[in-house]
Amino acid sequence: MAPPQVVTTVAQVRDMIAQARSAGKTIGLVPTMGAFHEGHLSLMRQARADCGCVAVTIFVNPTQFPPGEDFERYPRDLPGDVAKARQEGVDLVFAPPVSEVYPPGDTTIVEVTGPLVECLCGPFRPGHFRAVTTVCARLFNIAGADRAYFGEKDYQQLLVIKQMVRDLQMPVRIVAIPTVREPDGLAMSSRNSYLSSEERKAATVLYRALSQAEREFEGGERDAAALLHTVRKMIEAEPLARLQYAELRDAETLEEIRKLDRPAVLALAAFVGKARLIDNVALLPKRV
Repeated sequence: MAPPQVVTTVAQVRDMIAQARSAGKTIGLVPTMGAFHEGHLSLMRQARADCGCVAVTIFVNPTQFPPGEDFERYPRDLPGDVAKARQEGVDLVFAPPVSEVYPPGDTTIVEVTGPLVECLCGPFRPGHFRAVTTVCARLFNIAGADRAYFGEKDYQQLLVIKQMVRDLQMPVRIVAIPTVREPDGLAMSSRNSYLSSEERKAATVLYRALSQAEREFEGGERDAAALLHTVRKMIEAEPLARLQYAELRDAETLEEIRKLDRPAVLALAAFVGKARLIDNVALLPKRV
């Protein structure tokens, strides 16, 4: 496959997108922070299947990292990422400097407010979702994409971006792609690279706990407290894991629920060593 065009300026992106549009191609956008793994590649693969032109952004967004987080040590591998993008048939890689996304003198933010950002990761990462919506709004505007692809591992982020797109009537369709997992169930994440071999083994407790709760749900358990007790008990039994939260929320509104009588998401965040990992499973009551 031909290598993707790697560009660093908004003008270059817009010129290439204009050429693709003039050729009658639909535009698929995969926004990323790089350090590609199979989860990222699954987004590119779907975009390639759906669209005539596939653009991938690689931008470690500094505003997404509150003070004390891992911005400086976040994994970066542009040559490796470009090679992987080539294997997936990506046409364009946009890897801008910060000044291209946030021009000097910039003062504009885009923020979703309300219940979607006030639960789960929201209280623990102040300003995070504001940073996500601001950068995604800019990238959508720069690329003029018809579709943008996001993974369900970042479930809350996915809902927040969908809300922004609805509210601002952006002409882009948000496409959700299922979480991609390692053979032992650990959700793929660029932050998995922070784990030692011992921590990597311990991290499997997150999905094992979610899976056990899922089995209890499928066996008829509908009490949220009981399912959450299962998750917390299993994770707290792992010495190398420190649970930050485990919650059961409405799958669309993220409203807290006590009885599972509607589609829900069981979501958690935990530290394993210094790595903060998130995961979730969908719990869908059968219709009668």
